[in-house]
Amino acid sequence: MSTLETPAGAATIWAEHALTREGWQSAVSVHVDGNGQISSVAAGQPPSGERTGLLLPAMPNLHSHAFQRAMAGMTETRGDDPHDSFWSWRKLMYRFLDRLTPDDVESIAAFGQLEMLESGYTSVGEFHYLHHQADGKPYSNRAEMCERLVAASLQSGIGLTLLPVLYEQGGCDGRALSGGQKRFGNSFDEYSNLFQKAGESIAAHNRNANIGIAPHSLRAVSKTSLKEAELLVAGRPFHIHVAEQQAEVDELLSVYGARPVQWLLENHAVDATWCLIHATQMVAQETSALAQSGAIAGLCPITESNLGDGIFDGKNYQSEQGSWGVGTDSNVRISLGEELRTLEYSQRLRDQSRSVYATTEQSTGRVLYEASLAGGAQALQRNTGSIAVGYQADLVALDLQSPSLAAVKNDGWLDAWIFAADDSLITDVWCCGARVVSDGRHINRQQITDRYLATMKILVGDL
Repeated sequence: MSTLETPAGAATIWAEHALTREGWQSAVSVHVDGNGQISSVAAGQPPSGERTGLLLPAMPNLHSHAFQRAMAGMTETRGDDPHDSFWSWRKLMYRFLDRLTPDDVESIAAFGQLEMLESGYTSVGEFHYLHHQADGKPYSNRAEMCERLVAASLQSGIGLTLLPVLYEQGGCDGRALSGGQKRFGNSFDEYSNLFQKAGESIAAHNRNANIGIAPHSLRAVSKTSLKEAELLVAGRPFHIHVAEQQAEVDELLSVYGARPVQWLLENHAVDATWCLIHATQMVAQETSALAQSGAIAGLCPITESNLGDGIFDGKNYQSEQGSWGVGTDSNVRISLGEELRTLEYSQRLRDQSRSVYATTEQSTGRVLYEASLAGGAQALQRNTGSIAVGYQADLVALDLQSPSLAAVKNDGWLDAWIFAADDSLITDVWCCGARVVSDGRHINRQQITDRYLATMKILVGDL
C-alpha cells in the first residue's frame, strides 16, 4: 500500500475568496513552505500556483473510534428489548469487535480517514481502546494496534493525534472486565508500557502525528489511575468520555456521590489540555463550571443522535464562553457539514428556536465553523485552524461554481454548505501542505477502498 508523505514541499495556493485570520478576503495567495506551514498570506494577488474557488481552514476531528466505521448501518434494527438504547448497541459492538484482526483495523481506519479527508477533516483524534487479541491476551508487541493506526494515517495522509485508552474495570465499583471488554483492558503499568511504545512509533514514522492520553471514563478507570494518568501525560492532550448517558450519571451518583462532570471538576485540575467527550448529561451548574475551566467539550452530534444520548446544552455553554469542537465518534456517518448542522438543529428542536449559535455579528454557519476549528485544534494540540502565517497548511476548498452557492457570499457560503448542501461541494483538501483530495476524491481512494471491501467481505461472512 502506497503512503502519502506530509509535508510535501513548498507550494502556492491561490483562491478567488478565502476565510483568513483577517476575515473574508479575495484573490488570496497562500504560500506554503517545505515544512507544510503557511509562510505568507496576501489578498488582491494575481492567480498563480494551484488555483481554487473558496478556501477555508480545514477542520480537526477531535474524537473517533476508527473500527466502528465498519459497523455503520448494521445496528438499526430493534431486538427483544422494547427500550433499545446505547447499552444494547454496545452489546452488538462487542460481538463485532471480537472478529477484528490488526490487518482489519488498519484497513478500516484508512478507509474511515479517507472519508474524513473527503469531508474536510485533516486531522483526527483517535480514541483507541482495541488493544489486545479477542481472548484478552496482549499481542507480542503490546502496541501492535496503535502501530496499525499510525500505518493507516500514512496511507491516508491525515494528521493523527493518537489517544491510547486506559481501560481497567467494568464499572465504578471496580468489577472485572468481561466479554468484549477484555480486548481493552490494561493495568496502569501495562498501559504505561503501551503508551511509551505507541509514542516511539509515532516519533519514528509520522511527522504529522502526536500523542495524548485517554482514560476511557470514570466508570472504567480507578481514581488512583486517573491521577497517575495526569502525571504520565505531562501537559499533552487529555481526553475522557463523560456524562454521555443518564445511566452513567446514576452510577456515579450512587458510588461517588456526585455527578460525573461535577466530580471531575472538584477532584482534578481540569484545564485547557482536557477534552471532555459528550458531556450531554449536565445540569446548569456543571455547564457553567466546565465552560469556565478552559477545557474543550468534545461534541459528536451525529453519533449522539444515533445512540439517543441526549442534547448538549450548547446555548448556555456558549453564553458562558465555553469552548468546543466536533468529532465523528462511531463514524456511522462521516460528514463535516452534517455534523455541524445536527448540532445546530438539536438546539433548535429543544428550544423551538432558530439560529441558536448565530450572533449579531456572525451567521450560524460562521460561528459553528470557527468555534469548531479553534476547539478542535486546542483539543488535539495541533497548529491548525487558521489561514495565517505560522499555521500548518491544513486547507479545504469548496466549489464556488456550485448552484448551492450562487445566491450567497461571505458567511452565507458557510451557511449554504452546512444547511443547504453537502460535502460534495468540497473539491480539494491539503493536509500539512500536501494535496490529499483532488476533484472531490482522495488520491489513494482506489487502493484504500479495494482493501476495505476485501476486509468487509471476510467480516460479513464471519458474522
